[in-house]
Amino acid sequence: MRKLLIVLNVPIDDLNMEEALDRLEEFIATGREKGKYHQIATVNADFAVKALRDPELHYLLQQVDMATADGMPLVWGARLLGVPLEGRVTGSDMVPALAERAAQKGYSIYLFGAAPGVADRTAKVLQERYPGLKIVGTCSPPFASVLEMNGELLDDIKAAKPDILLVAMSHPKQEKWIAMYGPELGVPVMIGVGATFNFITGEARRAPQWMQKAGLEWAFRLFHEPRRLWRRYVVDLFGFALFFVRQWWFLRRGDVPSPVLPLADAIVVEDTAVINVQGRLTVENHIPFLEKGAAVLAETPFLIVNLAEATFLDSSALGALVGLAKQTREAGGKLWLAAVSENIRRTMALMRLDRFFEIVADVDAGLAARRDREHRVVTRITTKPDLQMPDKKWQIAQMPRRLDAANSPEVAEKCLTHLNDHPYLVLDCSGLAFLTSAGLAMFAQLNRKAQELNGILRVAGCSGDVLRVIKMTRFDRVLSLFDNVTEATKTASNTETQG
Repeated sequence: MRKLLIVLNVPIDDLNMEEALDRLEEFIATGREKGKYHQIATVNADFAVKALRDPELHYLLQQVDMATADGMPLVWGARLLGVPLEGRVTGSDMVPALAERAAQKGYSIYLFGAAPGVADRTAKVLQERYPGLKIVGTCSPPFASVLEMNGELLDDIKAAKPDILLVAMSHPKQEKWIAMYGPELGVPVMIGVGATFNFITGEARRAPQWMQKAGLEWAFRLFHEPRRLWRRYVVDLFGFALFFVRQWWFLRRGDVPSPVLPLADAIVVEDTAVINVQGRLTVENHIPFLEKGAAVLAETPFLIVNLAEATFLDSSALGALVGLAKQTREAGGKLWLAAVSENIRRTMALMRLDRFFEIVADVDAGLAARRDREHRVVTRITTKPDLQMPDKKWQIAQMPRRLDAANSPEVAEKCLTHLNDHPYLVLDCSGLAFLTSAGLAMFAQLNRKAQELNGILRVAGCSGDVLRVIKMTRFDRVLSLFDNVTEATKTASNTETQG
């Protein structure tokens, strides 16, 4: 059973190194049997601070199958929040430990990333250190953005069929790359490992053990690379401290002595499970809650968590909800939070989890949403006349709530079919909450197709987070963006027509 807690705005798995390796073995077994890929992130303070500014990274960290605490600030922060972690599990420590276990169990590894030659040298060092280790391939791709990387690089990984893919890029590039190509590659375990190859080969030095244990590894790296790292560490320290104080204050305000009330038994209504939470859901009682969730999800992947009588949720409780939401999606279902109080909603909003969850007014509204979902498709296509030329029709494609690697191929296929029939298409993003690099690649694909057909693609109604993802990748220079569908369904500009 997965135990998660929220530190800053990032879910962290509460486990030690041995437990992490055992979990990875489970992932390999599941991946071999079902072809499922699992994404692992090793999270430090820099991750958490970047996730505050990068909506795509924030979304991906909610979605990963395991997120370990790579930095001591996260460990210290968890202690101050009253939910201490089992320990620190860094990527630099995990990779050698995983290589040793892989040599023992016969798992194969592929090394991807780092500067030219570094992956090859890493393979040689690991095989000398762990006799019998199967490294089935290495690749140091040329520098490019996630969206510009050559898709042919995937062919070698597919042919090698590794059990473990170690991706050594900068973050969040490596996390976005794994999320974008993971479904296509189907490698059981995919881990973003940052500079770990450089540490293994001696290209970069790690801090002495006493500094690592004292949480001073950042000081060691800053001393050796002051020009490159000083700005990052100053920003991280300030951003982490500021946000953490706010989280601590929000959670401590509700941490007042009160009896721990029992959780009501779960019930199933209309093929949808309902769990009623009473009183405080905290580190003290969230395990029974998780057990109830696992039990009902064995019957149905649709779950409503009724918080009408909940008074307080701590970081463990919020982590439990994030974990349950991921389980429901993986099973083809969904989780709704019902009757969320204003205090709990403010706490979720601080950590940006109000965007991650679908929140409904009450259980009845959740059941209605469940019934409505039965009749919905990935995306709806409607038509609308041009406001200035009524004889001309625009097609309106309503985007789903999430657009990522899991559903973008299906959405693209449907939109391309309609583009072939009529090349004037507006993507209605008013209901789109989460956009990833895979979704951006789909936008680019549709834009190219529209231009090939002498048509036009327009994007309308983007939320602030979706716009931020588009602008961070400079796609606002490529796509035609409009505030709403009404503005988008007007006569084409000369620039677009010539585009």
